[in-house]
Amino acid sequence: MRIRSSALAAVAALALSAAIPTTATAQAATQAAAQATTQAAAREGAAARPGDIVSSAPSAFHPLPGQPTNTKAWKIHYNSTTADGAPNVVSGTVIVPQDGRTGPRPLITYAVGTVGMGDSCAPSNNLPYGTALEANLIQQLTLRGWAVVVTDYEGLGTPGVHTYTVGPSAGHAVLDAARAATRLPEAGLSATTPVGIMGYSQGGQASSWAAELQGSYAPELQVKGTATGGVPADLLKVADFNNGSYGSGLIFMAAAGQDAAFPELKLDSYLNPAGKLLVGAMKDNCVAIDSIAGSFKRISDLTTRNPLAQPDWQARLNQSKLGRTAPAAPVYQYHALGDELIPYAVGSRLRSDWCARGANVEFDTIWIGEHVSGVITQSLAAGNWLADRFAGRSARPNC
Repeated sequence: MRIRSSALAAVAALALSAAIPTTATAQAATQAAAQATTQAAAREGAAARPGDIVSSAPSAFHPLPGQPTNTKAWKIHYNSTTADGAPNVVSGTVIVPQDGRTGPRPLITYAVGTVGMGDSCAPSNNLPYGTALEANLIQQLTLRGWAVVVTDYEGLGTPGVHTYTVGPSAGHAVLDAARAATRLPEAGLSATTPVGIMGYSQGGQASSWAAELQGSYAPELQVKGTATGGVPADLLKVADFNNGSYGSGLIFMAAAGQDAAFPELKLDSYLNPAGKLLVGAMKDNCVAIDSIAGSFKRISDLTTRNPLAQPDWQARLNQSKLGRTAPAAPVYQYHALGDELIPYAVGSRLRSDWCARGANVEFDTIWIGEHVSGVITQSLAAGNWLADRFAGRSARPNC
């Protein structure tokens, strides 16, 4: 679960000729129409592949309102895959520096932290206006000359409820965003583009899932490494830790996200009237409101019985547990010792699980700071680590 303090969070017409065609022109028009139909069918067939572009349109990237960045951006819709393997469509943003570079440039597929569950919270709806919460961190990457693609995740900015904290869905969205960026002709990337994966908190879960899935789901991507931090690797432990605290709103957001992915869980049947009111409002709002409205509440305050104690809920939550597959590429993982929202023990356990499976993991403890500060203070180190991977330097695992 990507968590922020309330203070940080608060921060054409086409004209057609109607002339009567001659026989020759009519025949040519028929042939052209048939060719267009064939091409459209081919595109539709190709679009069945995860990562293929469904639509694209020019957009913009501004870390602050009106701030220039010397980049071009496009909003995309692309094919991806749900947690249960069904096809879906996800939106996102591709950002490419306009620095005159003619050779290949690296691509970062960037997983943002919690922005909320309402469609208006989607990164693609905020990056053009300078209102996206992690835009300054993304700019650190574009200033290195790297292209960046930012997924909106499943159901955020697209039909349906955001599947918040559903790890496999998020991992698919992150990997397919990279595929989509390399298939967007205007971006100037290619299938051989070196790729880095990056994210913190909810984005840490998403990027870690992408790292675990890449070898089997998207082996053709040239992934050089994953920088992931503040990872909620075990949702049940994170929920228990936050129950009744100022981070408790994220428990109810996560429950709504799991229920969106797996409707058979029937979250509504567990909620009392106050719970139904709160969760219903959360689905339409962003993190500033959701985190405040849900803070300092216990699960028992909003339910008739605890869904997290039920076997079906536990099974689904455990589907999002990380550490059972070694990432194919090196990992830089970081976690604040004083993290008040995602326990340090959860992060260190993930490191141990990955190491036990032979993963190449460099783990870094943030000795001073807490959850929100960790994404900021460690951003330079994470970027430098990825730069070393792009340069072909060997990682330094410390398992």
